[in-house]
Amino acid sequence: MTKPTALVTGASRGIGRGIALELSKAGYRVAINYASNEVAAQEVLTLITQSGGEGFIVKADIAKASERQSLVQEVLAQFGRLDLLVNNAGVAPTVRADLLDATEESFDRLVSINLKGPYLLTQQIAKQMLKQNKGLSGQRGLIVNITSISAYTASINRGDYCMVKAGLSMMTKLFADRLAEDAINVFEIRPGIIATDMTGAVKAKYDKLILEDGITPIKRWGTPDDVGLAVRAIAENRFPFSTGAILDVDGGFHIRKL
Repeated sequence: MTKPTALVTGASRGIGRGIALELSKAGYRVAINYASNEVAAQEVLTLITQSGGEGFIVKADIAKASERQSLVQEVLAQFGRLDLLVNNAGVAPTVRADLLDATEESFDRLVSINLKGPYLLTQQIAKQMLKQNKGLSGQRGLIVNITSISAYTASINRGDYCMVKAGLSMMTKLFADRLAEDAINVFEIRPGIIATDMTGAVKAKYDKLILEDGITPIKRWGTPDDVGLAVRAIAENRFPFSTGAILDVDGGFHIRKL
């Protein structure tokens, strides 16, 4: 097999969907992970196969140890090796609650899915990558963590989300440091305001912030394709001398200006 392989968690919709489609265009065989929406995952696979790509769908809740284990086993059974892991799966708080009213249940849910799951999945897959010979790119593997501008931007009505994204950002640095000498580079992509199901409920608010208040120098919503293109650049080994690096896909939100 000469085609490289990728696993994208939470790939059935939104940003994960955009990433999976771009990786297929880059020549990757793609494992499309989903937790519940099989129909949406199948739609992504159909788009990939219709354009001449290869992949398969695989159900797993990354917050659960047994399902992480079966996820990795199934990917390896299908592909034989794994060249790229994209930790994209994540959820927002069910209720945007004030910091003083946020519940333990919400905190535990976000930590389990958005931080613990990716951390332990990355640990497991990194061990597999260490066993692999270097691929055509000269790497044993690549790991990409999808975080958010919320990793450094305070939102007091979803503090748990900000905290787990900040944790995922530190996780990038830790794995990058640990794995660099083994030819496994690790990256963080920080999307800004992206048009997905997750942001649909606050569309009017962000329309005003973007179009009227100029919160981003580039005055438009981001799209899943924007994030997918950034992941594709990493997947095509455009940054061989970088690891632990952050790619801001945020319309310039990160620029501090007066």
